[in-house]
Amino acid sequence: MLKVQGRRGEVLVEPHSDVPDRFRVGLKLSAIGKNEARRELLVEELWPHKTRLVLKFAGVESISDAEALVGSELQVPRSERALLEPGWTYISDLVGCVVFDHGHEVGRVEDVRFGAGEAPLLIVKAGKEYEIPYAEAYLQSVDLGRREIRMLLPEGLLELDAPLTAEEKQQQRR
Repeated sequence: MLKVQGRRGEVLVEPHSDVPDRFRVGLKLSAIGKNEARRELLVEELWPHKTRLVLKFAGVESISDAEALVGSELQVPRSERALLEPGWTYISDLVGCVVFDHGHEVGRVEDVRFGAGEAPLLIVKAGKEYEIPYAEAYLQSVDLGRREIRMLLPEGLLELDAPLTAEEKQQQRR
């Protein structure tokens, strides 16, 4: 949820769904906060606002109630998910998968971030953190049963965020 929108507890959200009319009055959603706390919410009212939606939840009646939800991720219950065509995956199902690049294990997906470009970024941790674009051009296969994502990443992509070597630090000082 992006921000408070109104004075009666409304929040502005950016939907990440291609399902028309995904959100509706009476839909139960889970809000997952930054601290991983989960809260069940019931959509009481909704309306479009530019390319986003304004949602009003039952029991969220004030600005301060709504502020507590800002930054949370909304999830639709699995029972409410639309069936996907073969080859399509729900982004939330990628968390916990192990990423492989050219057959070598990179690490486990800890999170998925949006808004940094066309493709969502897989936040992969294995001692250090990598931001890997979940782009079709790099994707070899996804096996949710085995919790594996196989990719063919461009050479050097994983080194973009790597710490500088002693030689590189010295070159920067010059």
